[in-house]
Amino acid sequence: MSPILSERVAALVKAASAVVGRLDLRAVLEHTVLLARDLTGAHYAALGVIGEHGSLVDFVYVGVDDDRARAIGTPPTGKGVLGLLMNRGETVRVDDIHTHPEFAGYPRHHPEMSSFLGVPVRAGDHIFGNLYLADKPGGFTDEDQILVEALAAIAGGAVSTARLHRQLTRLALVEDRERIARDLHDAVIQDLFAVGLELQGLSLTVEDPNVAAKLADAVERLDEAIGSLRSFIFDLRTLANALLDPARTIKDLVDRLVQPAGMTAEVAVADLGEVSPSRFDDLVQMIREAVSNAVRHADTDRIEVGVRRVDDHIVAEVVDQGRGFDPATVERGMGLDNLWARASEIGGEVRIDSSPGEGTRVTIRVPG
Repeated sequence: MSPILSERVAALVKAASAVVGRLDLRAVLEHTVLLARDLTGAHYAALGVIGEHGSLVDFVYVGVDDDRARAIGTPPTGKGVLGLLMNRGETVRVDDIHTHPEFAGYPRHHPEMSSFLGVPVRAGDHIFGNLYLADKPGGFTDEDQILVEALAAIAGGAVSTARLHRQLTRLALVEDRERIARDLHDAVIQDLFAVGLELQGLSLTVEDPNVAAKLADAVERLDEAIGSLRSFIFDLRTLANALLDPARTIKDLVDRLVQPAGMTAEVAVADLGEVSPSRFDDLVQMIREAVSNAVRHADTDRIEVGVRRVDDHIVAEVVDQGRGFDPATVERGMGLDNLWARASEIGGEVRIDSSPGEGTRVTIRVPG
């Protein structure tokens, strides 16, 4: 082994320990991307996460600034060379990506790239995603490929560990919420129901009509309290289940909103990491409002919904190519007040980019 390669392997081993030691999945992905760039000297690095349907559901990257990323828009969906890498699960390395037979061009505002190295990241027996590197001066070498493939293997193990930790954490949360719901139902509701029966029986024995009326009113209030508690218990159990599969929860919500209107929706939910139940509920309600607005007012047959984590926030985007409007002059009552009010309450942010005939993009940021 050459002295230079020995030094690079030593750097890989040292840095990889930081990847393996992380239990937060998002941190694993971000650290892997940074390490891959530093090890190879590439200008661009990214890790695309593959969803259950074989498409990219998250895209962690370095080398592209925020303004350009916003101009590009939604992350890649796995076409061209990226799609080839996803389908074959094999390393792809070329000196000039433009010469590859599967190259399908770039989206608008995407930076030009030349040399390319793509390596699958396996978590257990499954391909979790792919690690992409581009624009290394002089092109990628055999040594680069060996190092990045080793890093991908290490990252795959770290991904499996982080996933298991998250599942155990969520299971503990669900079990705790189930216990609370069960205790509320078995103890509190039953006690309230028994008190209500006693008051109802007592109201039949008193002769003073005013007292009887007050007892009847108390029974009615207890019935309302029991109804509210049952609703709260239902919400506890529903939200607990939603936290186990937030992507499915959001997709099901969007589908329920668009299908009655004959619309279709493309929904991409990246790994959100650990999200508190209250914040996830806020996120879901704000997505509901934004999608409902598009269904009612956009005059289009298709919308796109993307949800991902960006640092310490969860960002959701609802995009349509409908008729659009001028946010500065639109009349209230389109649900925008609800969005802004909820965002203000939780320290979040709502941004609306729209103009007549150009469609609408609603960007929601909530603390995560």
